[in-house]
Amino acid sequence: MNVLILHQHFNTPQTGGAIRSYYLAKALVDAGIQTTVISGHNQKEYKIENIEGITVHYLPVAYDNRFGFYKRSGSFVKYIVQAVKVAGTLANIDVCYAISVPLTIGIAAMWMKRRYKIPFIFEVGDLWPDAPVQLGFIKSYTFKQLLYGLERTIYKQAQAIVALSPMIKEAIEKKVPGKHIHLIPNMADTDYYQPESKQEQLIDTFGVRGKFVVSYTGALGIANGLDFYIECARASAKANLSVHFILCGDGAVMNRLKETVKRYALNNVSFVPFQNREGVRAVMNVTDASFVCYQPYPILETGSPNKYFDGLAAGKLILINFGGWIKHEIEQARCGVYIHAQNPADVVNKLEPFLKNSELLGQYQQAARQLAETRYARVRLSNQFVTVFDSKLTRLQR
Repeated sequence: MNVLILHQHFNTPQTGGAIRSYYLAKALVDAGIQTTVISGHNQKEYKIENIEGITVHYLPVAYDNRFGFYKRSGSFVKYIVQAVKVAGTLANIDVCYAISVPLTIGIAAMWMKRRYKIPFIFEVGDLWPDAPVQLGFIKSYTFKQLLYGLERTIYKQAQAIVALSPMIKEAIEKKVPGKHIHLIPNMADTDYYQPESKQEQLIDTFGVRGKFVVSYTGALGIANGLDFYIECARASAKANLSVHFILCGDGAVMNRLKETVKRYALNNVSFVPFQNREGVRAVMNVTDASFVCYQPYPILETGSPNKYFDGLAAGKLILINFGGWIKHEIEQARCGVYIHAQNPADVVNKLEPFLKNSELLGQYQQAARQLAETRYARVRLSNQFVTVFDSKLTRLQR
């Protein structure tokens, strides 16, 4: 079988960022399936690289988390046009695996299906257009209806759908009853991340000696609601908790967050630049609790954030400020706690038991690791992903 993966934001462990599509492509290659990826990059030239057996076509299509709505939309459209053109030069593609977001990746997949007779499987990591609509980025009624119509059309034309969370799966089932949907959440790399003692050198590097460390690693974007994270740090400082907050990443709101920290004169917050996977592991080494943060919109409760699974794999206490399936899961597994979304001072009440009782902290951290191993281990979910292409439900006739 010859599989084409469409993902505009394909990352590797060396480059950093979300690397789910790398894991998926590697799983296919390891199963003996020829795998090609069409992605984008911020360079001005088109190039092809072989990465551990994965043939990656990098299109000169710039994208940045700081882009506004219209500039992002332009990037998405440019990627569609160029990806379809490149796909036409590839021989013997059996199936296309299209990874959203953005939703518009489905346009490229449908175009290839019609023009080149290549069927596609559609992966849904976030519910679009629900997310930008709820966040207020799309206000035109006509445009909303157009996007909702596009969403349903993509789902109907897909050979099968892969949903990254139970809530996403349920939402799609309501929109296109009868469609076969696989549930394959993001992965916890339990081989790479391990529960481990804090390294003395890293404690000094990050300046957190004697501190309980809460870290956030990932995109510093609008949807992440990181003003709440800063307010949690402020509440902790007022309560004289021996807690230090690390923000690791880059994005549209980074400068504003730095200005807020400066204005509040917070000494318990530090910023770490965007890191590759090795750099993130260093941050996780000194971390006691991993924070997953979002703005208080219901649609953001449905997702499958990478940082959650990294925190589980590394055996960290999980802190969240939103409801949904993750809140239910961490409370049931007793591996994390919920900070009230309208009251950042709640972080004081929730952290104090762990500051006072290291044994309790250890129990929660051990439960996080166990959840990673039993439900989200990368090898297990990679094998499950490969079966999507083997099953009779998705066996494709050309």
